[in-house]
Amino acid sequence: MNVIVLIVLAAACVILFIIERTGVRTTLELHFKGDIKRESRWLAQYGQSVCTPVAALLVWQLDPAEKLRPVILIAAVLGTSVACMLIKRLLGRVRPGREYAGKFLGPTWRHANYRESFPSSHSACAVALSAVLAAWYPQAAGTFWALAIICAALRYLLDAHWPSDVLGGCALGYGTAWWVMALFAHAAAAATARA
Repeated sequence: MNVIVLIVLAAACVILFIIERTGVRTTLELHFKGDIKRESRWLAQYGQSVCTPVAALLVWQLDPAEKLRPVILIAAVLGTSVACMLIKRLLGRVRPGREYAGKFLGPTWRHANYRESFPSSHSACAVALSAVLAAWYPQAAGTFWALAIICAALRYLLDAHWPSDVLGGCALGYGTAWWVMALFAHAAAAATARA
């Protein structure tokens, strides 16, 4: 893991929080139509509940000797998703374009989409998926990272999140992916040492 990337993402998230709190307009309110709208919605689902199992299936088919890789991939994205859900429910940040936009309403365990802006789960899961895949398949890292960046950018462009939500999600996804990979590597090393 590149700790500097993680620090920069977290610091940029904090700086954007401060800017957003001052009232500076940070949302775009763009309206996509036709093919652009359909294609952007497809790209915005990278790392989500259909994409991740398909990616794990492809890893299993392309790398059958690496039996744990699909499990690690799903664990990284699922762990990221659960962490996002817990943070969203604890903080309760209101999405752009809604009443009380940007405010943190505090904890609730009930699902309420309008108050689940921070962090961006789509961005977090896309980055987690790309971090794992790029680590295993560096020859395609550019493609994986481009998909994650496009997904994260679309969450902002589609006014689903504040800029700080997107960067916070990216930091969370990046850190969680590397933590899960390290956890599995440690467990594998311990199992080898016992054998």
